[in-house]
Amino acid sequence: MKYILMMNTMKLGVDPFPGWSKEDIHNMIKYMIDFNKKLKAAGELLSAEGLSFPEQAKLVRAGKNGEPITDGVFPESKEFLAGYWIVDVATPERAYEIAATASAAPGLRGEPLNIPIEVRPVPSGPPPEIM
Repeated sequence: MKYILMMNTMKLGVDPFPGWSKEDIHNMIKYMIDFNKKLKAAGELLSAEGLSFPEQAKLVRAGKNGEPITDGVFPESKEFLAGYWIVDVATPERAYEIAATASAAPGLRGEPLNIPIEVRPVPSGPPPEIM
């Protein structure tokens, strides 16, 4: 079963790495690169991407004639999506284990960040009951 693991991050205008040294930032990035390599080697990683900072986000909807209408950025938003993983694993418990490992990435002075990671199934199609 496929799952998407979504990592949310700071609000708009908040320093993403408050008080972090270059070494702290380097260690967190290295942890994530190594983590992704292990998932790929295990055949569990389908996709993983980090996203740009919230200042570059736009909300888009179709106008009356289908033209794109953009709005944002929204400083009142509580959190923004920082990145995601799409994994293909046998059980939800394995997806939760992977999410916990991502959550434990090192932060300031190497302390685990314990970032909340939202885990949601990615079904292969619409639920049968609505078809």
